[in-house]
Amino acid sequence: MKKTINYNKRLRNPKQMFSKAHFDYLKKFRTRKLLISFTQILILVIFLLSWELLTKYEVVSSFFFSSPSKIIKTIGELYSSGELFYHAKITLSETLIGFVIATGIGFLVAFVLWYCDFLRRVSEPYLVVLNSLPKIALGPIIIIWFGAGSKAIIFMCILIIIIVTIMNILNSFTSCDKQLIALAKSLGANKFQIFIKLILPNSLKDIVSTLKINVGLSWIGSIMGEYLVSKAGLGYLLIYGGQVFNLNLVMTSTVILCVLASAMYFIVALFEKLMNKVYHS
Repeated sequence: MKKTINYNKRLRNPKQMFSKAHFDYLKKFRTRKLLISFTQILILVIFLLSWELLTKYEVVSSFFFSSPSKIIKTIGELYSSGELFYHAKITLSETLIGFVIATGIGFLVAFVLWYCDFLRRVSEPYLVVLNSLPKIALGPIIIIWFGAGSKAIIFMCILIIIIVTIMNILNSFTSCDKQLIALAKSLGANKFQIFIKLILPNSLKDIVSTLKINVGLSWIGSIMGEYLVSKAGLGYLLIYGGQVFNLNLVMTSTVILCVLASAMYFIVALFEKLMNKVYHS
């Protein structure tokens, strides 16, 4: 009875269940994580301050390089005129739609190719050829197919992402331990059960890595599309700013793109943590 009571007390106080060395390790881990975050922020602050000071004292020309203060001023002007959210919303919606469609289709195609080995072997050289095509060269064809609007931009975004998604995820599916697959088959598992129980958990890290890659590629695709056909969006602001030599507008659009891309990457990182909890719970 005493042992049971002591055990229950230890459950109520988790600190008693771990050694001092374990808590020292956790403390060092948290300290290192905070140090890394602090260093990252410090580098950014030093960069921005250096940039501002160099342009303020005319070591470098603010006409060609802009400055943080001018970028903040330009953001304020875009916000006051209502253009900030208008252009950001257009580019963000095009990027998200392209990202979701390309990633979803890429995952499904990779599954089909993994499921059918004959189809995978037939399609491999075609995937390599399609991946090597310069997508920007297809711009005129895309405009003819979809017109000069958001559809063409979204298609350009999908075109850039989808082949990379298929190849990366398919390679992850086929790299699963063959002995584990053979063991599952010997226990009577069908191919779909093998996929759910073995292939998918084994490929989780690679799938998340592909999502992170796709974040960058989706923004590249949408901006490339806007360079070709857009009349609005952050890509349009970049082109317009370059044409009228308004480098403040160009740098401001670039900063907004970086912020939105970082936010999208952060969401993917949260998704990674959620999936890790699901598969390790």
